[in-house]
This record gives sequence, C-alpha cells and structure tokens, in this order.
Amino acid sequence: MTDKLALPAESLATYLEAQVDGFRGPLTATKFKGGQSNPTYLVEAASGKYVLRRKPPGQLLPSAHAVDREFRVLVALHGGPVPVARPLHLCTDESVIGSMFYLMQFVEGRIFWDPSLPEATPAERGATYDAIIAAMAALHSVDPAAVGLSDYGKPGNYFERQLKRWGEQYRASETRPIPAMDALIQTLPARCPADDGSVALTHGDFRIDNLMFDPVQPRVTAIVDWELSTLGHPLADLGYFCMALRLPRNPALPGLAGLDRAALGIPDEAALLARYSQLTGRAIPADWPFVLAFSFFRLAAIAQGVAKRAEQGNASSEQAMQAGRMTEMLAQLGLQALD
Repeated sequence: MTDKLALPAESLATYLEAQVDGFRGPLTATKFKGGQSNPTYLVEAASGKYVLRRKPPGQLLPSAHAVDREFRVLVALHGGPVPVARPLHLCTDESVIGSMFYLMQFVEGRIFWDPSLPEATPAERGATYDAIIAAMAALHSVDPAAVGLSDYGKPGNYFERQLKRWGEQYRASETRPIPAMDALIQTLPARCPADDGSVALTHGDFRIDNLMFDPVQPRVTAIVDWELSTLGHPLADLGYFCMALRLPRNPALPGLAGLDRAALGIPDEAALLARYSQLTGRAIPADWPFVLAFSFFRLAAIAQGVAKRAEQGNASSEQAMQAGRMTEMLAQLGLQALD
C-alpha cells in the first residue's frame, strides 16, 4: 500500500469507537487490490470485520467518487429485496483520514473476477447467471420514491443526459486522440432513442465482480460499488452487463468473446434478455444495439478517467494503466455494436 493511501489506524479506531455502535479497536486496515476508483479497505477490529470506502486523495473530476451517494443508496436499500451490505457510518470530515469515507458491514462470500467462472460446472454457471439477472431485476423493480430516492437523478432522457456527461468527462481526462471515441461522440446522439418514460434505480457498474455470492449457493448476497448509481433507464444496466459477452479475454477486464459459452453453460444474449423481460415485464426495444454501443462508450470514458488518474499518480489499482489503455478497444467495440 502506498503511503498516500494508508489509513491512520490509531486515530481512525478512536473516531469509529465514538461514532459506530459496538465498534472496538484496535484495528488494522488492508486495501483490497481490485477496483480502480474509490479505494476500499478490509478493516479488522476487536469488534469484527468491516469494509471502508473512501474518496481517493488528489485532484478529482467534479462529481466523481461520490461516496456519500453510495452510502445513501445502501441506507435506502438495506432490509429490502435488493441484497446490499449494511451501512454503518458516513464521515464527511476529511480531517479524519484525509478524505470522505463510509463504513459498512463485511459480507462473507465469493467474488468472481472472471465471468467464465472457470471453477464452476456448466449447471452452476447457468444458475449463477440466472441469479445475476434476478438481482438486477430486483433492483429495477424498486420504487425510488418508496425508498426516499425520488430525487436521486435528474428528470428527462437518461441516455441523452449520460451521453453529454460522459462525453464531457472523457474530454476532461483525454490524454491523446482516439478516433473511435470521436466517432462515437459524434454518432451516438443522433441514434439516441426518444425518452420512453422508463425510470429505475440503476447501479451503473453492473458486472460480475461487483457482486458478492453466497459461499456455496448460486445466490447474490450483496451488490457492491454504487458510485455510479442514479435514477436512469433500466436497460443501461442490462446493456452494461451484456458487454462481457463481446469483451475479449483481457486480464484487466476479462470478457467471454471467443469462448464456447454454450459448452460452458453460460446463457447467450438472447436468453439473458428474455429472462430479464420475464422477471421485470419490460420488453427489449428494437434499438438494443444503441444500448450496447452506449455501454461501451461509457465504459471507455471511465477507462480514460482511470488512465488520467494513473498518469497523475493517484489511481487506486495496480491495473490502472492497463485499464486506461483499453479505452480505444472499448470504443471500437462500441462502433461494432452500433453497426
């Protein structure tokens, strides 16, 4: 762990003992290796295990790394049908560890970094993918107003709004010209569908390694990393998850392209879409290729932000530079999906 990301264990323990019921120090904090955005730590204390997520230090893009928004979502969803870790405390006082952070319950379980699930049987893979779609459907079935999140996003056309936002974020973190990104920025707005009125709480980064699974059963026990959540179009999460079917076998962002998914027991895109429609009652529109292309564009913009932070020396993962270099490949996949 680099010094700039180390936590002041003694003073943090004193603070948490005063703020969190039942918390007892001393504590040790170990940064998780995965993730390229908000640094996340396993906190082991005399009172048990916890997880801490903080804003990274250094100069940040406006509105990025909003750990307070993450905490608000956990508070809204905990105890309902959507599996999340129990939120414990939000600290907005940056003097405690150097940036805003929150503490949540540690959830025992499995994380799958590779969507091909190499250790599983075909039957287990099929059941796991069904559990993923079920967790997504549960999220999109939540009434935002009923859980106090009616103001969690802006009104209007979600895709139109996101195209503008991520285009601006990409330009703010641009380090070199990428023609495929320029082409998407020019092409996608014209292909953007009219607002159909669909609004749901969307996760924004719904991929397999942001899900915790039961230690034995193919069941999602917690959806994690809510940094990009907002009120948006539910198909955005579905499109984002389906990108894995087209992504190559890359260690920074492993995909399923080129694998015999039928032999592995992994449902194809048509089956995933049909299962989602069955669980939610939502039809998949004819402009699904736009949804996929938008998803690749958005992830490319995120990857470029990681590259910029790595260049500045404050990205939180060893894979930051590698993920940043994927911007061009993601943009090209976006153009292919659009065609």
